[in-house]
Amino acid sequence: MAEVLDGDHVHLTAHEVHARAVERLPEISRATVYNFLGELVSQGELLEVSTDDRAKRYDPNAHHPHHHLICVRCGAMRDVPPARDLLSELPEPERSGYTVFDVELTYRGICPHCAI
Repeated sequence: MAEVLDGDHVHLTAHEVHARAVERLPEISRATVYNFLGELVSQGELLEVSTDDRAKRYDPNAHHPHHHLICVRCGAMRDVPPARDLLSELPEPERSGYTVFDVELTYRGICPHCAI
């Protein structure tokens, strides 16, 4: 079932993962897909991405730092490599005593398909 998550810039919802999995394994249940996704997230093999009020998406690019670019119309999502180290740019006084270990940055815009 992991092969349904293969590919560049894949950010599928659980529903989309299930639909792709059913093409290969018609008997697979939604519960199995949700359990599989949850297990991969807990193992650090998938990132769970939540944006706005849309469904959670699952990102297999869990081992390379990146940000996301999201179309505000259709919800399409792409990975964006970090341009600089934003974590090091947060001055110590602004960290409020937090030990900061991660930064999530989301760019929002309109994709070429929706701009037509």
